[in-house]
Amino acid sequence: MKPTYPLNQLYFYLTAGCNLACRHCWISPAFQGEGRPSPELPIDLFRSILDQGKSLGLSAVKLTGGEPLLHSRILDLIRGIRQENLVLTLETNGVLCTPELAREISAGREPFVSVSLDGATAATHEWVRGVPGSFDAAVRGIRNLVAAGVRPQVIMTTMRRNRVEIEPLVRLAERLGASSVKFNVIQPTARGEKMHEAGEALTVRDLVELGDWVENFLSTETKLPVYFSHPAAFRPLGKMFGKNGDGCSVCGILGILGVLADGSYALCGIGETVPELVFGHAARHRLEEVWQENAVLQDLRQGLPHRFEGICGRCLMKGICLGSCVAQNYYRSKNLWAGFWYCEEARREGLFPTTRLQKGE
Repeated sequence: MKPTYPLNQLYFYLTAGCNLACRHCWISPAFQGEGRPSPELPIDLFRSILDQGKSLGLSAVKLTGGEPLLHSRILDLIRGIRQENLVLTLETNGVLCTPELAREISAGREPFVSVSLDGATAATHEWVRGVPGSFDAAVRGIRNLVAAGVRPQVIMTTMRRNRVEIEPLVRLAERLGASSVKFNVIQPTARGEKMHEAGEALTVRDLVELGDWVENFLSTETKLPVYFSHPAAFRPLGKMFGKNGDGCSVCGILGILGVLADGSYALCGIGETVPELVFGHAARHRLEEVWQENAVLQDLRQGLPHRFEGICGRCLMKGICLGSCVAQNYYRSKNLWAGFWYCEEARREGLFPTTRLQKGE
């Protein structure tokens, strides 16, 4: 009998548009200014998907985008999640987070909100985000959340332009009342791919050194939890599994499914740019059918982690890391089992930790 996999969380990419124009975005949504609506997930379809998900084990929902707060029925969506007693995760740029929205979010079950700030100054943040005034609006959104009792995580995507503002961002997050700070790596996908090609992204050597500094020095200089999103092979074991460890954050690929703004089911938001990772449509296919029978999902369940190739196949952390991001690996190579780009580049430069390789490698 085949093992069953609960559908732990649905990732809703609610809108095909965004009110910012971020240089590094891995989905690259259309810019949505005033009076220029973009496609969004119909609320009736949203409710139907939630209802179908409950019998598959659904316990949590992530709202993302585009920019999820652009959805014309965002308040109803948040209330619907609360009525179903589902855990809410929200990824937002914070610009549209009003006091009313913040109160609705705080009323839900275990809400977790992340707000992007790509600089400690307006000049840097708005260079990345492409819209004047977005820094002050994001800060205001964070303050609205904190006032409502939700301490958000602040996320910065690291690049050459904002590297010098990493520590100042932590100090800003402290003053704003954030719960933690996370530093992301620019993925070479969509707009992020162009930043890598233009030399605006940090090199892998830069990232390895920066991650070491963040985890072993900066994290000791603040009371806030600080995370750096490099692969598990580069993280100290004590940071993951020690007395004060924070675990090992992975995307949970075996327990999630994406829902795009047009109602399509997909591996995740990568379905916006990789059509073969779209698995059907919520108006025409039952969620159970997609979750239990889709060939790509079955392949992943049967193949993870032993089918990984390259550096991921040799890594002692592969059972935890699960290739870091299968979607990214496929985007670059059209191969679900390819090694993660960061780790492959680190190996070529002699930077991959030899202690994390299988014996004899």
